[in-house]
Amino acid sequence: MPDNLKMDLHELFVNIPEALIVIAPDYTVLEVTNKYLTLVLRTREQLIGKNLLEAFPDSPDDSNSKNTSLLRESINKTFREKKTIYFEPLRYDIVRPESEGGGYETRYWEASHTPILNAAGEVKYLIRRTSNVTQRELAKLAHLETENKFKFMTDAVPQLIHTADTQGNVTYVNQRWLNYTGLSAEELLGTGWRNLFHPDDLAAVQKKMDAALPPNEEFQAEVRIRNKEGNYRWHLTKSLPLVNLSGDVKVRVGSNTDIHDTKILVQELLATNEQMAQLSDQVQLAYQKAEAERATLERLIMRAPGLFCILKGSELRFELINPAYQNLYPGRELLHKMVAEALPEIGEQGYLQVLNTVYQTGQDYVAEEVPFTLNRLPGQEPEQIYFNFTYQAIFDAAGHVTGILGFGYDVTPQVIFKRKLKDLGYEVTSPITPPH
Repeated sequence: MPDNLKMDLHELFVNIPEALIVIAPDYTVLEVTNKYLTLVLRTREQLIGKNLLEAFPDSPDDSNSKNTSLLRESINKTFREKKTIYFEPLRYDIVRPESEGGGYETRYWEASHTPILNAAGEVKYLIRRTSNVTQRELAKLAHLETENKFKFMTDAVPQLIHTADTQGNVTYVNQRWLNYTGLSAEELLGTGWRNLFHPDDLAAVQKKMDAALPPNEEFQAEVRIRNKEGNYRWHLTKSLPLVNLSGDVKVRVGSNTDIHDTKILVQELLATNEQMAQLSDQVQLAYQKAEAERATLERLIMRAPGLFCILKGSELRFELINPAYQNLYPGRELLHKMVAEALPEIGEQGYLQVLNTVYQTGQDYVAEEVPFTLNRLPGQEPEQIYFNFTYQAIFDAAGHVTGILGFGYDVTPQVIFKRKLKDLGYEVTSPITPPH
């Protein structure tokens, strides 16, 4: 065969469209493919003859040094066991050339180490095959962060929150479900929730589900749900479809709001005096209106009718507000402003001190039927409204308070009707005294 037709094996190797690097037992780099050089932002001169681990310095945030021992162990295992070892995804940041601005570039890698044996069966060198899986791993981390935020937000609200598939099988329950029922999540998923619904209510709920699920419509029902003490309490159950970007429905989101006290109150009024029937209807309608205004998790948090905000840092800046909260203050810019700056009336009425106490102590503040004087628009007379609300500290991974989650809803109609009932001689619970 003519010399010019003979295969240049070295040229063939370096042009293989795979990220390959050949390493000696002492970690010396013997050869690399051009594809490998492209991935690791190095030249052949910077790697050939160099120690593999020394050729890639640790990043300032120590993300490399923590994983160097894992890489070394994988290479040593290949030399020791003389078989191909597959390496799980690992973060190892790469230095960018000065021509590209320098610094470190976040990278995640998958790799395999394949030993090449000599005639005596000893490992002469190994071939490391590398794949850049950074985008995939970052997408996984982003998805995990989204799931954690969703769980935190659903655990923070006072309702029993769940998600279900389009057949009505429950796929997720928040922590309040577990606290209320005393059961594990596994016992509630699928159709396990049916064991907690009162038998007399289950048929009616099933009928509404059968009518709403196929066309992906919203439905609601009043049902009794058994708690961990074995007692049934009335709840307003709502379920609505969550439409994705393609217009399809894969998940339904549901909430269960405790209405037991109101329900019993209405029933007692109706049983005691027929003349109270009209007032009872008004109480029920007022309650339903309040529930509609604060229906939790409609289209998730940002479409919830309840008042929802997140305050960040010790300055208590508005990081997130939902439309229902913003509607209390039409025309005001709240987002990214400090509470004291955006809502001076909160400080005047003592609630700024409450927020500071929650931030400093990390202890929740829960209030019911608290009066609040609200100035909606300049020039208008102030009006007094009543709220049920919760201030809950937000902690970071180290257990430090980083902000406050605020959730509440307007209960002015309920307070008004309780006063009417008191005027008629019925005993009612007094509202909580506002902070001073």
